[in-house]
Amino acid sequence: MTRHADVLFVAALAIAAASPARAADRQSISIAPGRLGEAAITLGRQTGVSIGMSDQSLAALATPRVQGRMSIEGALKRLLKGRGAEARRIDAMTWRIVRVRRAPSPGAVPLAAAISQPAQEPAEIIVTASKRDLPLPRYAGMVEVASDNGFPSGEAAGGTASLLSRIASLSSTHAGAGRNKLFIRAIADSGVAGPTQATTGQYLGDMRLNYAAPDPDLKLYDMQGVEVLEGPQGTLYGAGSLGGVIRMIPNPPNLGAAGGQISAALSTTWHGDPGGDLAGTLNLPIIPEKLALRVVGYGVQEGGYIDDVGRRRDDVNRTRTYGGRAALRFAPDENWTIDLTGVYQRIRGDDAQYASRATGALERASSIAEPYLADYALANLRVERQWDDLRFVSSAGYVRHVLAESYDATQSGGPPALFRQRNSINIFSTENRLVRDLDNGLGWILGASYLESSSEIRRSLTSYGPAPSEPVIPGVPMYGRGMPATATGVRNRIHEATLFGEASFEPVTGLIATAGGRLTNSRLTGQALDPIALLSASVLARAEAQADRNETIFLPSFSLLTDRLPGMTIYARFQQGFRPGGLAVDDLHVQRFRNDRASTMELGFRKGRPGVDGIALAGNFAYTNWKDIQADVTDRIGLPSTANIGDGRIYTLEGRITLRPASWLTLDGSIIFNDSRLSRPAPYVRMLMDEAGSLSLPNVANLGGRLGFDYQAPLGDMNFRLTGSARYVGKSRLGVGPILGRTQGDYIDTQLSASLARGPAQLSLSVANLLNSSGNRFSLGTPFDLRGDYVTPQRPRTIRVGMDFAF
Repeated sequence: MTRHADVLFVAALAIAAASPARAADRQSISIAPGRLGEAAITLGRQTGVSIGMSDQSLAALATPRVQGRMSIEGALKRLLKGRGAEARRIDAMTWRIVRVRRAPSPGAVPLAAAISQPAQEPAEIIVTASKRDLPLPRYAGMVEVASDNGFPSGEAAGGTASLLSRIASLSSTHAGAGRNKLFIRAIADSGVAGPTQATTGQYLGDMRLNYAAPDPDLKLYDMQGVEVLEGPQGTLYGAGSLGGVIRMIPNPPNLGAAGGQISAALSTTWHGDPGGDLAGTLNLPIIPEKLALRVVGYGVQEGGYIDDVGRRRDDVNRTRTYGGRAALRFAPDENWTIDLTGVYQRIRGDDAQYASRATGALERASSIAEPYLADYALANLRVERQWDDLRFVSSAGYVRHVLAESYDATQSGGPPALFRQRNSINIFSTENRLVRDLDNGLGWILGASYLESSSEIRRSLTSYGPAPSEPVIPGVPMYGRGMPATATGVRNRIHEATLFGEASFEPVTGLIATAGGRLTNSRLTGQALDPIALLSASVLARAEAQADRNETIFLPSFSLLTDRLPGMTIYARFQQGFRPGGLAVDDLHVQRFRNDRASTMELGFRKGRPGVDGIALAGNFAYTNWKDIQADVTDRIGLPSTANIGDGRIYTLEGRITLRPASWLTLDGSIIFNDSRLSRPAPYVRMLMDEAGSLSLPNVANLGGRLGFDYQAPLGDMNFRLTGSARYVGKSRLGVGPILGRTQGDYIDTQLSASLARGPAQLSLSVANLLNSSGNRFSLGTPFDLRGDYVTPQRPRTIRVGMDFAF
């Protein structure tokens, strides 16, 4: 992975203990795989020379391991081979790394990272989400790097769905783009979207993307890659990281060169409407080597494929997404980096994407459409200061996230009715940390953070015919003739102030111990909005008094890691995570739900480097104890609410293998097994479970796996690439109890894509759901008819033809 906080200018200066070395002298040099910025610092220390860079973007280039007795010039040549840069000697003790500027030619490939290029010597993965830029062999935990050189435009347009096809331990609810809840491992509460905080933390760089809201599903255009860290990750990321963390890393503005890329594609779906996507990226240095702007814009349309026979309409679930991102980078000198980033995205769904088994595989019969809207905006300021191996990072930002959903509330024999819910989330967060990166994964981090989040859910119910005699929601009047009636909503606020730290040390050679902790003080308040007449003032006052509280919680972490066995890492890790409580509303009540906390102990190993060695293996066994589980549930009429459903335990077993039989072929496979159970269900849940006969936690498959391949080879003066994957998603249950206890999953999802690149242009062809499977991804339809046999089928076979052009 490229280092997110790449250094703008690297000057590695060291004073040799002995007399100065000459450039031609052969010396003992040992440089670990990583980034060019760190490699230059290490080489300067070991040889006593000064190494500078004219183009600060070079500091982020991946570099291989360099080890042995050689000259300084020889070491620099090895580091820079195939990297588009060269070293120039200024004098006997000074070198400067410059970018190689070549005139364009028919055989040149000046392409953006998302366009296929001939295979280069891969560098070792750096886990930037660790906030200490740890090399993968020195990271104690399971981590998945979804891409280390950008996403092809077809995958970028897919957003989170592209991550699901790559990572076996990641799962989703499949309610629709911008409405899904993401889960890592089996840390899942339910498939219903209520006011509780997400179990998976999502980040764009250092900026938190969500809190008490679903996945915003930002498109992956112009990303360096995505890292998925399995949780809990409470020490470094705090609340809402029980399952883990998904960190998207955007490409930063390039201060040294202008350029960009345009991509366009058309797609067609079996039994559906056509679709397409269009995107562009532009990088503009404003003041060379000082100030640059990078802008990304895109629009994506996914054709519908669900027919509504009740309204006699075909392909009703079309989705449109448009948005963009702009980043301004200012580098006043070699030690400072200042980034200002803005993001906006809007998702509009014409209708829900579920079907009914009673009607047909891709059909349902509704009385009214169920459109939805997801509006997302983000602003972030990030400042970094570098002193050799010491870094200070300050990040502050604001998020505005609005999700407006609607559900068919029509009752049998009644007029069409629509229930609307609007969740407005505002997040302000800031984090300041001081990091010292030492050799071989040692070092420390100290930080402080503050977060303020508010979530406001408002609800209404509208009947489009005459006023029905029986209310759909008790206490909510039905006026008829399209006049909305207000239902009870809720507002939750939280203020979190945090101190955290982590340090790694080596008590004996080859054994690294890491200890850390996070101390968080939370102030929570809750308030009912537009309460119905049936809720008395005393009931509201009591519930709001319970929700208004101040809590302090400490989350410890500890790990041991050894690499004494050649080429192998073995680790043991303990970590905790939590989510704060809040206020929830059901049909007749406003009540508090408590904090929950997950504690995980795991043991794992890694052998070999993925994509570098001929074979790389990783395995992990984890046990999770989850106390006072918060779960989004439904009340008696189907409205989402939140409650503590009891204590649970989860056993997880994972295995991964990556084979590289040749430089042009990579094969990979992964498997995950989850055994989850409510070990101490709450009394009301126990009553439901006796009838349902299952105590398993919801919405995560007991078994999952993935197989994939990546083939790259030259074809004349062009480069050909072929990739494919097949992912199996096992059985899971929608929720707890007999009503939400329906099964889902047990299907295979397949992908195949091919690309042909020549010079700045690339032509691509991809097929999603190659086998045209129709598995059930999600068993929830409208919550006002929970006994209906609803399914969310896989999108039928979809073919996309795209064109990319870089300049």
